[in-house]
Amino acid sequence: MKIKGVKYDLWRAVDHKGEVLQSFVSKRRNRKAASRFLRKSLRRHGLAETIVTDRLASYGSALKVLGAIDKREVGRWLNNRAENSRQPFRRRERAMLRFRLMRSLQKFAAPHGSIYNRFNQERTLTSRASFKERRTAALTEWRQLCAV
Repeated sequence: MKIKGVKYDLWRAVDHKGEVLQSFVSKRRNRKAASRFLRKSLRRHGLAETIVTDRLASYGSALKVLGAIDKREVGRWLNNRAENSRQPFRRRERAMLRFRLMRSLQKFAAPHGSIYNRFNQERTLTSRASFKERRTAALTEWRQLCAV
């Protein structure tokens, strides 16, 4: 992502269903940034059975430091869930006419995944009645969370 011509990287942790667990923005895409992101995600969500990444070398060196290199999987299409999870975020970013500051990007990216996961219903797989029922339940839960 570019903000005022400067490139920033958006790191995302995605579960096996394609739901975004955590987002993190950094200026660099090196071992230090990768280990920082992985440490945060593993601390928050626990050690996973497998960690699927792209072929970026900084992931490998960061996982070596954390002692989880044997859990890493790299393959041609294994990373598709993480890549596809980016689409709703990019759609929303385009509607906002991009970001102006790294801080505003981080503030937006952190809750976006959890909010999108809550309200994203697989509409094509369900009937209209069950879709409306789930949507109402999600809105009620959201209103209860916001009221506290």
